[in-house]
Amino acid sequence: MSNYTYKYVFLGIFFILFYNKAKSQQKILSLKDAEQTALNNYASIKAKANQLNASKASLKETRAEALPDLNVSAQQDYGTVNGQTGPLFGYHGLSVASSGPALANQNYNAAFGSLYVSNINWDVFAFGKAREKTKVQGAVVALNETDLVQEQFQHQIRVASTYLNLLVAQQLSKAQQDNLDRSVQLQKVVIARVQNGLNPGVDSSLANAEVSNARIALTNAQQVVQDQSNQLAQYLGIPPQDFVLDSTFVTKAPPKPNVNPLIPLDDHPELRYYRNRIGVSDEQAKYFSTFSYPTFSLFGVYQGRGSGFNSDYGSSNLNDYTSNYGAGVKPTRYNYLLGAAVIWNITNPFRVHYQVKSQKFTSDQYRNEYELVNQQLKDQQVLAETRIANALKNYDEAPVEVKAATDAYNQKFALYKNGLSNIVDFTQALYVLNRAEVDKDIVSNNVWQAVLSKAAATGDLSVFMNNF
Repeated sequence: MSNYTYKYVFLGIFFILFYNKAKSQQKILSLKDAEQTALNNYASIKAKANQLNASKASLKETRAEALPDLNVSAQQDYGTVNGQTGPLFGYHGLSVASSGPALANQNYNAAFGSLYVSNINWDVFAFGKAREKTKVQGAVVALNETDLVQEQFQHQIRVASTYLNLLVAQQLSKAQQDNLDRSVQLQKVVIARVQNGLNPGVDSSLANAEVSNARIALTNAQQVVQDQSNQLAQYLGIPPQDFVLDSTFVTKAPPKPNVNPLIPLDDHPELRYYRNRIGVSDEQAKYFSTFSYPTFSLFGVYQGRGSGFNSDYGSSNLNDYTSNYGAGVKPTRYNYLLGAAVIWNITNPFRVHYQVKSQKFTSDQYRNEYELVNQQLKDQQVLAETRIANALKNYDEAPVEVKAATDAYNQKFALYKNGLSNIVDFTQALYVLNRAEVDKDIVSNNVWQAVLSKAAATGDLSVFMNNF
């Protein structure tokens, strides 16, 4: 063997050892870490959190609406004060509010003027309208809180399910790789026997077909791994990558598969969300009903006004004015006004009646949907219990199947190598062993999936998470 050959062999061995070491040192992504990463990164959860923050801010704004309106205004003007007796229509507010004496002729005497106003308006009593509006917004906050919680819960279920699916897909890919290795081993034996005239040539064709079939099965299994890996990366909010997962879920069953949930079904995150939808609708109906009643208000105004036109300007002396800025902007007359008012649109009760009636029908709709989801969750819980029982039966049976299939494979392989069996019997044993290994990889994962479905139905993720 040449020096170049030794060099390439050495480099190949070094590369294989380095790759295996790097792969073995790759950090295992635990399910708990995956759940936390998903809760921190997933955009849908962030959107729900921002929706909650927006509703909380709206609640503060709604509470502030009950405060009185306090307005302060100041203006300083320069212009003429010609007035005229006659009707005036200020279309779209385009008229000028110039006030002065009605003179026989137009003049352009102009001076500064000023107006300073402060007023306060307070809807002191409106039959609970402000209180009911605040309750509606408080119910919206509660709804968005439960919406966020149920989104987090549902996403944790999705992440756990995808994690298990990816893990079993990786195991099935490994099983198909083992099946390909056995098929290649069979191919070598068959070709050697055919070349020595110990078996008919058709055996090599069957062996080649078996290898091709195993390669196709391996490619398909690897594609499933890639699909599930991409799905998990999407749920985690990170770029697609190769994941090394915790093999616990394919090597053993949960130690406590039938543990009872710690919360009643009524506290299921999804049911709480649907229940709060009803609460928001009921509060809106109460709020709408307050529109039928009048509003009692208190108000007050304090005003100061200045003008460059003196008191006898219009009556006897049109020259009694000054264009001095300081004279016009200094207030010389003051007024105040206090009062109370009641405002009631007497046709409102006729409109509000149907508005409230419509909202009550919406509440009934939400109650029907709540009852439907409640019944579905109860049915899913019963189904989950059945799935767990059946999965445990299969888990106990799988080792028996694998042992029997392995014994049959070894026996048929030995018989075929010694010319005591045909290739059809041997490939059948190869198929049975592959099927048994696939079943072995699936059964324990199925138990975990069944427990996860129970956690999803009961609303208590600890039913699943506390098993590892």
